[in-house]
Amino acid sequence: MAGTPHVAVVGGGSTGVGVARDLAMRGLDVTLVERGNLTHGTTGRMHGLLHSGARYAVADQASARECIAENRVLRDVAGHCVEETGGLFAKRPADDEAYFQAKLDGCRECGIPAEVVSGADARAIEPHLADDVEKAIAVPDAAVDPFRLVVANAASAREHGARVETHSTVTDVLVESGEVVGLEVEHDSGPGERVHGREGGTEVIRADHVVNATGAWAGRLGELAGVDVAVRPSKGAMVVTNVRQVDTVINRCRPKGDADILVPHETTAILGTTDEAVDDPEDYPEERWEVDRLVDELAELVPLLRDARTVRSFWGVRPLYEPPDVGSDDPTDVTRDYFLLDHADRDDRPGLTTIVGGKFTTYRAMAEAVADHVCATLGVDADCRTADVPLPGSEDFDVLRDYMSEFGLRSPVGRRSVERLGSRADDVLDTDGPNPVVCECEAVTRAEVRDAIEESGSDLNAVRIRTRASMGSCQGGFCCHRLAGVLHGAADPTGDGGFDEPTVRRAWDELVAERWKGQRHALWGDQLSQAMLNYALQATTQNRDRDPADRPGTVDFDAFDDGPPRPASTDADRPAADGGRPDGG
Repeated sequence: MAGTPHVAVVGGGSTGVGVARDLAMRGLDVTLVERGNLTHGTTGRMHGLLHSGARYAVADQASARECIAENRVLRDVAGHCVEETGGLFAKRPADDEAYFQAKLDGCRECGIPAEVVSGADARAIEPHLADDVEKAIAVPDAAVDPFRLVVANAASAREHGARVETHSTVTDVLVESGEVVGLEVEHDSGPGERVHGREGGTEVIRADHVVNATGAWAGRLGELAGVDVAVRPSKGAMVVTNVRQVDTVINRCRPKGDADILVPHETTAILGTTDEAVDDPEDYPEERWEVDRLVDELAELVPLLRDARTVRSFWGVRPLYEPPDVGSDDPTDVTRDYFLLDHADRDDRPGLTTIVGGKFTTYRAMAEAVADHVCATLGVDADCRTADVPLPGSEDFDVLRDYMSEFGLRSPVGRRSVERLGSRADDVLDTDGPNPVVCECEAVTRAEVRDAIEESGSDLNAVRIRTRASMGSCQGGFCCHRLAGVLHGAADPTGDGGFDEPTVRRAWDELVAERWKGQRHALWGDQLSQAMLNYALQATTQNRDRDPADRPGTVDFDAFDDGPPRPASTDADRPAADGGRPDGG
């Protein structure tokens, strides 16, 4: 093959960006396209668990071994994306003793460090555990930030020459003489398109190979190429609380089921999850009973959850795959292993490879398998380096470094910033002027927001996933307008001056809409009050509901009277030194 092979990767989740990074590091030309933001699909709707493998140690030991291996790799190469929380599989009186022992034995068989701790010792680790927790198995689970990790992979891919295009929808897969030779892509003209000066419209991307890494949507891309990919989407609901009730991942030690895990994540905790087969990865019911069930059942493990403030709920779809020669009456029994589909061999459709199934924890191993296959197909001799080369932000980084004196930040703000930025903290936070906090809930400063805008353009939801701004307790009520203000004052990466007002207003609207979407099923108690306050701030004070009063001539202000007459003694009798005015004003 003459020249450097070009590979088009479809899908901007963890696996897609992992494939793009791996191939780019091996010297191939790579273009990645994603129809929304990075993490738009399943990756952006996970519970943030970096599996130790213990969850699968009884029913799926192959997956368990993959998880513990990749758990160790990601701690090394993506340290600034991982919080080493540890995990507990807690047993209550109703839970089967035989299963507890099987879990312990399975962990040891799979090489997963596991230690039995008493109920008292478990409560010493996590004081809010239920009093009737009899004992637990301690394992090396961890929390991971999927947004930070995916963005770091995309940044690394770009550093190695890859082209990364978000807001770009594949409208057709190009097939010539029975072989896939590229893609037809429609670039959105909305937020995000201005990062590299690319305008909206249709583009034909020719490629020597196409990788389908679209997860639950793999069947749809397969249809465009004339092949069948039988993905079985499985819906899962999750709930986010406003604070961390625990600092350790808490699992219920019983066979898999709904509502059996609580993951501390940044300043919040995520309750998960349900498991329900659906026909469509986009069109499925989001039901309030799922939210109630998560809270009710996990409160048996952590009673404090009964009084917790729930700030939002969200749903994701797992891309489960079952080989055609395997049958199951229960869609939720499909393995969590991943499958590489070589369409040249399977469907006589060369030029296309699909990767489907798997888990976030094993994304890097999945990407390595795909890259090995693509390189072998294209005759490229290059080794994988993603298990050894740290991601941007994780090189020589120490989250305990004190940036307060160096950058003039309050200690909690400095710590949060460094945890997000890792080794990039010096470059981002070392600013000449003031660096005020834009989002108090997540301690995000203006410097971080500006850095994210440089990477993501005018899309404030892309800024959100890079910084966590608007993802705290107020869900953007106190910071969405500030983010819009920073965007308006930021330099347009593709032109002179800042982003114009229509662009900023559209980005602002989309951010507010996205934040509201996750709150619809969590409106009770204090969160209902917060939602009402957010509405008052955004719709009324900031006039985001576009009341006619903001259009000149549509309201007759002269029709309003001056109110009741004021007493003659008001203000006029008050000394001027106390703030009174002789005119009674």
